[in-house]
Amino acid sequence: MRDYELVTVWNPDLGEDGVQSAVERVGALVAARGGEVANTNVWGRRRLAYFIDRHGEGYYVVQDLHLDPARSGEIEGQLNINEDLLRHLLVRKGE
Repeated sequence: MRDYELVTVWNPDLGEDGVQSAVERVGALVAARGGEVANTNVWGRRRLAYFIDRHGEGYYVVQDLHLDPARSGEIEGQLNINEDLLRHLLVRKGE
């Protein structure tokens, strides 16, 4: 198990309740693959540096994950097909 950091930018049309349920779905996705979410930090609605799919703002969420390295590709594959997710970045934390 390694430590990862997942940064996600969610569609602002979801609203705070929609973002909260989307974050819970990501946690369930990680748990289904044998990992766990250690910490979730919701930054809230922020202005984007550039427009993404005609959106100038997005909800930022940072999560600390404990995950098997072989499963990280599966997580990213599922995140890529989520239409409510504008951008994501999954990086391994420094040792």
